[in-house]
Amino acid sequence: MRILLLSRYSPRGPSSRLRHYQFLPALAEAGISVAVAPLLPDSYLEALYAGRARPLRSIALAYAARVRQMAAAKSYDLLWIEKELLPWFPYGMERWILNSAPPYVVDFDDAWFHHYDRSRWPLVRRLLGHKLDTLMRHAALVTVGNDYLAERAEAAGTRSVVILPTVVDLVRYPIAPQRVGTPPTVGWIGSPITDHYLSLVERPLKELVMGNVARLCLVGATPAALGALPAERHDWREDTETGHIAAFDIGIMPLADTPWERGKCGYKLIQYMACGKPVVASPVGINRDIVEHGVNGFLAETPEEWAGALRRLAADPDLCRRLGAAGRAKVERHYSLTGTVPRLIEILRQAAGRRPERTDAS
Repeated sequence: MRILLLSRYSPRGPSSRLRHYQFLPALAEAGISVAVAPLLPDSYLEALYAGRARPLRSIALAYAARVRQMAAAKSYDLLWIEKELLPWFPYGMERWILNSAPPYVVDFDDAWFHHYDRSRWPLVRRLLGHKLDTLMRHAALVTVGNDYLAERAEAAGTRSVVILPTVVDLVRYPIAPQRVGTPPTVGWIGSPITDHYLSLVERPLKELVMGNVARLCLVGATPAALGALPAERHDWREDTETGHIAAFDIGIMPLADTPWERGKCGYKLIQYMACGKPVVASPVGINRDIVEHGVNGFLAETPEEWAGALRRLAADPDLCRRLGAAGRAKVERHYSLTGTVPRLIEILRQAAGRRPERTDAS
């Protein structure tokens, strides 16, 4: 079986790395050959994270290369598409490409459709508001990271929808001994485009840090995140991320409650729990499923709830150990790479056997 993976990024992009690339060795062992064709260059991600203008010439060349790549799509048994073929282009262009292609699977780990149907620009809403619904409707299979995304795919009339949570390779996630005798470390990991969520919990974090109740560690945040609040800060790197998480004592995931956030897959919570850390998270979207309140962490909505949960964990190392162990066990049961691989192999093979739909403009 031969698959053409049409990812958005190289492995440097988190969504591509976690939803696709980390599975490739296991797929190869199962006899599934995957050719990789990422869309956007690494320079795009570098500009995005640095807050610079996007490299328009590189993007134009990347789109042209993708259209050329699709000329060879007929030689594959299945296309594996991350979100869409050509972002910000109307569906008609993708319909023209896919009408002569083999069956395709499309994967979503974010509510990307809200970039279109909730855009502030009327023209974007009119031209692209239903683009991804149509793409999903004609797919052999749609894979999604949570119930919110599955509901959208089902409403679009998709033939087959499978929920595949974002998972971790537990071999990479050590469980470090808990430190004693020093204030515990509250940790957050993310990227420069998500660190704005930290402002939602700035007041409780400030109370804990300035009161010497806890220390703060930020991985992947911009230097400006949380202003002058004292924190240990690290750039994100794939080879060091799990080591930094293992040095946390408590992991946090604040989120706003909007449609976009309801489509998130809670990956940082899964990372914290994989390292045996208790978590505190906003009760938004899949966070409600991952975090069992009082079992592996706490759900907190108001600043007072955040402060109370963090203070309780900071004062009780035994509670941290119990909740952390429960979190690790849940990841082993539901969010591990090895547990997901057999299911992914099965559904990809099934999708390759379905007849491709010849699409219309709807």
